[in-house]
Amino acid sequence: MSIPVSTLQTINDVPVLMCAAEGEAIRGEGAVLDLIGDAGYQGAEWVVIPAERFDDAFFRLRSRVAGDIVQKFANYRLGLVVLGDVSRHVESSSALRDFVRECNRGRQTWFLADVEELRARLTD
Repeated sequence: MSIPVSTLQTINDVPVLMCAAEGEAIRGEGAVLDLIGDAGYQGAEWVVIPAERFDDAFFRLRSRVAGDIVQKFANYRLGLVVLGDVSRHVESSSALRDFVRECNRGRQTWFLADVEELRARLTD
């Protein structure tokens, strides 16, 4: 398994680990442990993962994949950003739509469209 390149960026004085769009699909909490370790090593406070990196099971809440991944990030006190268009998933699931809305109200997990939206959120 090749680990995709991730880069540490500072956005509004906040260290953010930006994950590459290329790479293997993230299918469960085990797949994010390398990212969490990398983020911790580099001093990141947030990890940004492109939405297309997540396996479709992440977007089916009954699979518990999203909950397990979000919990793993919370346990390590890291913020998680799912970056990109998730509209096709949200349109087909009211539960996911509610989950995304609730996440975006908090300070742990955000579903954001692009880096500009992330930049705006990190100024709050």
